[in-house]
Amino acid sequence: MNDMSRTPAAAPATAPATATAQPEVINRLDYSPPDWLVPQIALDFALSLDAARVRSTLSVTRAADGAPLRLNGDGIAVATLLVDGHAHNAWEMDGKDLVITLPGDAHEVTIETVINPVANTQLSGLYASGGLLCTQCEAEGFRRITFFPDRPDVLSRYHVRMSGDKAQFPVLLSNGNPVATGEGGDGTHWAEWNDPWPKPSYLFALVAGDLVAQRDSFVTRSGRHVDLAIYVRPGDETRTDHAMRSLIASMAWDERVYGREYDLDLFNIVAVSDFNTGAMENKGLNVFNTRYILADPETANDGDYDAIEGVVAHEYFHNWSGNRVTCRDWFQLSLKEGFTVLRDQQFSADRGSAPVKRIEDVRVLRAAQFPEDSGPLAHPIRPDSYQEISNFYTATVYNKGAEVIRMMTVLAGPERFRRGTDLYFERHDGEAATCEDFVRAIEDGAQIDLTQFRRWYEQAGTPRVDVAIAHHGDTVTLTLKQTVPPTPGQSEKQPMVIPLRTALFDRATGRHQGEHLVVLTQAEQSFTFTGHATAPVLSINRGFSAPVAIGNPAPDADLVFLAANDDDPFARYEAMQQLVVQHLVAAVTDRLSEAQRAAGRAAIGEAFAKVLADPALDDLMRGELIILPGEAYLAEQLSPVDPGRVRAEREALKAWLGATLADAWRTLHDRTCAVPYSLDAAARGARKLKTQALVYLAPADPAETIRRAAAQYAGADNMTDRQGALMVLCGLEGPEREAALADFHQRFADNALVIDKWFSLQAGSLHPNAIAHVKALARHADFTLTNPNRVRALYMAFAANTAAFHDTGGEGYRMIADLILALDPINGNVAARFVPPLGRWRKIEPARAALMRGELERIAAQTALSRDVREQVSKSLG
Repeated sequence: MNDMSRTPAAAPATAPATATAQPEVINRLDYSPPDWLVPQIALDFALSLDAARVRSTLSVTRAADGAPLRLNGDGIAVATLLVDGHAHNAWEMDGKDLVITLPGDAHEVTIETVINPVANTQLSGLYASGGLLCTQCEAEGFRRITFFPDRPDVLSRYHVRMSGDKAQFPVLLSNGNPVATGEGGDGTHWAEWNDPWPKPSYLFALVAGDLVAQRDSFVTRSGRHVDLAIYVRPGDETRTDHAMRSLIASMAWDERVYGREYDLDLFNIVAVSDFNTGAMENKGLNVFNTRYILADPETANDGDYDAIEGVVAHEYFHNWSGNRVTCRDWFQLSLKEGFTVLRDQQFSADRGSAPVKRIEDVRVLRAAQFPEDSGPLAHPIRPDSYQEISNFYTATVYNKGAEVIRMMTVLAGPERFRRGTDLYFERHDGEAATCEDFVRAIEDGAQIDLTQFRRWYEQAGTPRVDVAIAHHGDTVTLTLKQTVPPTPGQSEKQPMVIPLRTALFDRATGRHQGEHLVVLTQAEQSFTFTGHATAPVLSINRGFSAPVAIGNPAPDADLVFLAANDDDPFARYEAMQQLVVQHLVAAVTDRLSEAQRAAGRAAIGEAFAKVLADPALDDLMRGELIILPGEAYLAEQLSPVDPGRVRAEREALKAWLGATLADAWRTLHDRTCAVPYSLDAAARGARKLKTQALVYLAPADPAETIRRAAAQYAGADNMTDRQGALMVLCGLEGPEREAALADFHQRFADNALVIDKWFSLQAGSLHPNAIAHVKALARHADFTLTNPNRVRALYMAFAANTAAFHDTGGEGYRMIADLILALDPINGNVAARFVPPLGRWRKIEPARAALMRGELERIAAQTALSRDVREQVSKSLG
């Protein structure tokens, strides 16, 4: 019994970090059902920024004989505790958890806690953001509000009452539907909300504060009228139109494509400035980072518009794939996130250019998930163990998880896949399900065998498929060999099911006889195709039908051919990428003679020239085809890698392309500058190409580029053009650079989201003094460690800046390590996100690798680290 736990004073919202023992390892196979269920919970909040009183009344029912009631807590204390309305002394604290011994099978347990939202810098649980009160409960934030079995397989119906100062908190929001409001008579008011749908505690939400709403409505296919509202701070409501249009479009799309209808009388969104992630799908009350809600042409670029549309859709789609059917435990996180990422990708593809969207999604996967799969933090999309669940909100769970489900659509076809998802929702509505439940539903609904396919859920690592093609007579033999690399804890791997869309092109006609779906299931397999009198050109993994690395050392001539002729837009893009990757990898590893370097560049130049001149291409697709492979993706092709050489060779190729095709870039820039602003595809494509032309001209002719970029900046009537011009200027030297940066800051000084861009552009620039710039920006009056957006804007952009982060003296590594140590006591969740760049040390050449490891060891030596950071660091060193 811990008497201190009965003290009614407000408990610290940010508990001190644990100093000694390693956190407990949670294992997937140790899962057992809950001992007690909570069918109903009533929450009564007396709201205050620094001493919010929470009274929770839990109706509990026994599910296992003899077990006490264990309620999770974190940084909170029991002020009062009643069982069935009476004082109850048979309880104790077991670490952070409250354990209550109860007779019988059903009780009403009432617990009162007091919390300090304004001191909650972790932004988990109930916290303050600029005078607002809001919550973030996924994954384990609810236990920072009240004691509860804080696990996703305990589903409850919530009734919430809030009261607070009416002037300070004029808007009171929670999950579900509003049922009553009233005045308190002492300057306070109250509101009651009821959510009729059972949900886990991670989906609870509360928001209170001074907010205004843009309102609209939607009528579902069954005739339900749904009131829609997006709540923002006063003055921001004019920048919510795009988010509202995206919400309405996503509601209609989910009905049409997946048959999912909304199930409450209203749907609310709230935008807050302080948020650890992008958004949260709380039932009927989505809470968003402002960056994924607020947009107008002056302050948001085209990428922001796309991101808002995609994230709004993602969180709405969670109403079914995550809320109505939720996760049994956190090892099943990809059940909701991977499936919902796929759904938002499909939605965005339908809304815009499907080929461009596919290319963008694969680019993200290769930049973020492929390095994760080949590093010390590699894990399956359904992990087997964790110490801190926040560390598994990863590109593997989200993006690779989406690709794995996309492969099911390839294997089953869209109609049979839809039958599978219908069966999944029918079987598990109102339940906490598993990844296996989803796979079995697709298997049964689509009538396909996914036994071997399940290995995608079990094995980490990016499979590599090596390709050999032979031609004899009129027969082509395609031999494929797959390898899945060893990853931490998984040294031996079994062959995966890999569906590869494939076509064989006739060199003379530039056409193929039809696409084939080749399904690789063994370590090595051969496939034969007849009717080819001459050796064809192979197009493989069309549409990126499988998230694998293809080893196909094709001749430059074949890649130039595919870049010009392939009728699959992704395959055409992939040919351009492979052409450049093969050249740059050979250059970085000193495998090119001067003649070979010249020939390689000539092939790349020929392909670029054809793309720039092709009248059949729209500008959005043209813009994708001329983007060089990123440095992170290039680094994945090398081990060990010298990041400085990668940057140097990539920039040298860019400069050569800029000089060789200078007239074409100038013509392109002139043409696109004449296209007026709009959000249609043609104008968006023109804006993309406009800045890319400057990117190629910059290393070839800095003086002309500065002139053009400065003119583009000065004449811009939208953020896409202005930010693009400033990005180019940031990498160059001249008074125009400083003038544009000063103007940008002054122009947007009152807009935090745009000032985030100002920080990122400088931290990620090609300027040789980027390190000094970042140091100065960290001392800038506008910089703060308490806002995750601002921290990410400066330091995540810097960590992705190869030349600066991988400075040969290790200064970049020290800066990130210092950031982690300074940020961890404030917000361990955000601090942990900066460990992986240092954790890539095994891939880096020895001198830099030693410096990176040294910084990780310096962090690990600290006696007080959050669970988030300690797990990431220990795995990175292990």
